[in-house]
Amino acid sequence: MNIGLGARRKTVLLVDSDPHARATLRTALEAAGFSVGEAANGREGERTVTRIQPDAILADLLIETVDAGSTIAEKLKAIGARIPIYIVSSAADALVGAVGLDELGVSGVFLKPADPAIVIQTLKTRLAVN
Repeated sequence: MNIGLGARRKTVLLVDSDPHARATLRTALEAAGFSVGEAANGREGERTVTRIQPDAILADLLIETVDAGSTIAEKLKAIGARIPIYIVSSAADALVGAVGLDELGVSGVFLKPADPAIVIQTLKTRLAVN
């Protein structure tokens, strides 16, 4: 990725309790020129969104209930309403089959194990990265 002087690298937040899954995506995303933040759970994800102000979120915790019936997706969306959120989950196909993406409040779904090349291409397209 060609970053000119003064250009800000796009930042992606990974929210996943599996450190291996985070490491795999982190390595690929950084090699593609993205900055990467990490969170191991939903509450940490909420704090990290505020701190790093990511351009996109990849999360496997979107169906985790945090309080009063709200999900991580709802919390993250409330904090960064314009941030695209993608589910990265082994249960994503069943989840999306039962509920539409609009109802989930997410931009897309990647089935685990996610192919880093597809994730990167999707993010580059969505975030207008060369």
